[in-house]
Amino acid sequence: MKNEKKINVALAGNPNSGKTSLFNGLTGAAQYVGNWPGVTVEKKSGVYRNDSRIVIQDLPGCYSLSPYTSEEIVSRDYLIQGNPDAVVDVVDVTNLERHLYLTTQLIETGHPVVMALNMIDLLEKDKKAGINVEKLSYALGIPVIETSAVKNKGLVQLMEAVAKRVEDSSAKIQYPDYSSQVESALSEIGKVIKDNVAPDKLRWYSIKLFERDDKAKKEVELNGKQLQDIEDIIGIVEKLKMDDSESVIVNERYDYIHRVVELCMVDRSVAAANLTDKIDRIITNKWLSVPIFALIMWAVYYLSIQTVGTWGTDWINDQLFGKWVPDFLNTWMQNMNVAAWLQDLVLNGVIAGVGAVLGFLPQIVVLFLCLSFLEDCGYMARIAFVMDRIFRKVGLSGKQFIPMLIATGCGVPAVTATRTIENEQDRRISIMVTTFIPCSAKLPIIGLIAGAFFPHSSWVAPSAYFVGIAAIILSGIGLKKTRFFSADAAPFIMELPNYHLPNLRNALLQTWDKAKGFIHKAGTIIFVSSIGIWFLSTYNFRLQNAGESNSILANIGHVVAPIFKPLGWGTWQNTVAVFTGLVAKENLLGTLGILFGSQVASENGTEIWTQLRAAISPVAGYSFLIFNLLCAPCFAAIGSMYREMGSAKWTWGAIAYQCGLAYAVSFVIYQIGSVLFEGAAFNIATILALLVIALGIYFIVRKPKARQHSLGKLANDAL
Repeated sequence: MKNEKKINVALAGNPNSGKTSLFNGLTGAAQYVGNWPGVTVEKKSGVYRNDSRIVIQDLPGCYSLSPYTSEEIVSRDYLIQGNPDAVVDVVDVTNLERHLYLTTQLIETGHPVVMALNMIDLLEKDKKAGINVEKLSYALGIPVIETSAVKNKGLVQLMEAVAKRVEDSSAKIQYPDYSSQVESALSEIGKVIKDNVAPDKLRWYSIKLFERDDKAKKEVELNGKQLQDIEDIIGIVEKLKMDDSESVIVNERYDYIHRVVELCMVDRSVAAANLTDKIDRIITNKWLSVPIFALIMWAVYYLSIQTVGTWGTDWINDQLFGKWVPDFLNTWMQNMNVAAWLQDLVLNGVIAGVGAVLGFLPQIVVLFLCLSFLEDCGYMARIAFVMDRIFRKVGLSGKQFIPMLIATGCGVPAVTATRTIENEQDRRISIMVTTFIPCSAKLPIIGLIAGAFFPHSSWVAPSAYFVGIAAIILSGIGLKKTRFFSADAAPFIMELPNYHLPNLRNALLQTWDKAKGFIHKAGTIIFVSSIGIWFLSTYNFRLQNAGESNSILANIGHVVAPIFKPLGWGTWQNTVAVFTGLVAKENLLGTLGILFGSQVASENGTEIWTQLRAAISPVAGYSFLIFNLLCAPCFAAIGSMYREMGSAKWTWGAIAYQCGLAYAVSFVIYQIGSVLFEGAAFNIATILALLVIALGIYFIVRKPKARQHSLGKLANDAL
């Protein structure tokens, strides 16, 4: 290289692309490590070992150049403000399509880009895989060099290509080509801002302003008329595309990437990828995705609650805990002359309580087996993508759906999973609402109400799941409009794997882990709770055997029960069951098994069902179900909420919101439902229920008092 001038090269790429290994291979020991100014993100720079005139800056790994995380801010600021002479884009060849998303943005910065097609040695080992490098280079308009950082392959050729690219300053940059509507809009925005930005950054800022990027707005000083003109341009495209501008650009990038990959891939996996794409055109379709999701979840719950799972539950309840276990223990204890009170404890306490819970084990097994299959085949990742599209429209993030998926198993790890959400306000909202999704402990409650009041209706069980999702979405919309939670939604990026047949062994192992946890809880917490509930429901405050109606539990229940009268199920038995459910949601079944049961309390749930039907109506039963789904979770989940919130005040606020929402929704269901379906008279309670609905609608649709970031507002302010 004859030019003595220093060549500053930026090394960019996704996390786990092999960028660090490549940097080490290029610089050797000539590295300098520190922190970027103002942030704790590590700053690594070094000198190319074969030419000291080439200085390499290793940028933090990132998936995009949208300034959401500290790493993305650092990378973007360096590329736009630091003006490197060239950018080396490190791409994992085994995940080409995912990594090309960053590539498109690097090209749009206006800098000369050279691609390091890394980990090529792994691709060479795969006899089914192959990439036409010449076609990839042609499609992207940049040099593409095959490298293997771990084997020091292609490093010299890479830096020669970089030097050549820098020296050829006249080379025209080939930007990604989008649809005619978007390209026309970008061209018009370019005309508006051409006097405000450098020519080589015109494309970058046109796209960022089209996306309504806040950081770009601050960097480009525009007057009110310019801002309004840009907003008008964006509005036209949004109407044509029927989507928000940021989503439009994301979709355009992936459409472009898909065309590039189709051109350069020469392997059999293309067939698999094409099949995945064809399926995704239906599964992730803007209009079909949600109905398909609803249909699949209905089928899952139909198998779990109405058919396959119920067959197993009926056998356990009818035979195991209905006849065999009670008959065996009753005969054995009588032969052993066991005291009457101990026989009563075992049969009407332990067996009635624990048996009522374990009877629903088959339904739980079927449910989680189905969910494991859906997750393993790649469908659940699509649902996260679909929900992100919905969530972002209401100010939430798709990252909030990940804890929801985990919550189908248990609320404790679901609350912990909110740590992946960077935005503190979004994280707090997720902690508050994630447990609305029915967990495995709530499934027996769903089975009880469905069996007792709606044995021939397949909509009850899946409705509980969708009520939970609706509560999460609507709560998120309303809470985001308060000053406590107002913030921009965090971005959500995840890899969508190709569809494949689920691994039966993995699915069975996952299901066994969930079932084992359920059995362990029944054998510990529920066992101890059943003994306590039996004691409190058998003896009075003088420790005399006074019968259930005069027991300690009955006296406490009678005091609290009036609170739940407006919900339709304010009996002392139901009230006590709700509070014991705070220890563990499965306790609710055990409590009702003891209070409504006898020696054969678990036999198909018949005794519980009959007495429940005698005590409350079907609408009240559904109200009871929804209250227990939405109210505060078990003590373990509450403890997890406290750990993640880091504040007793926030934790109590979350519990108050959960219980308040549960009460309001159950109140509306009972008061309106009893009028519509059970012939109840229209009265003051009905009017109050309508008022609650009106307040709920206002909570959701009212204008936020928080700051607004739209270009339109900025334009009005400037004017």
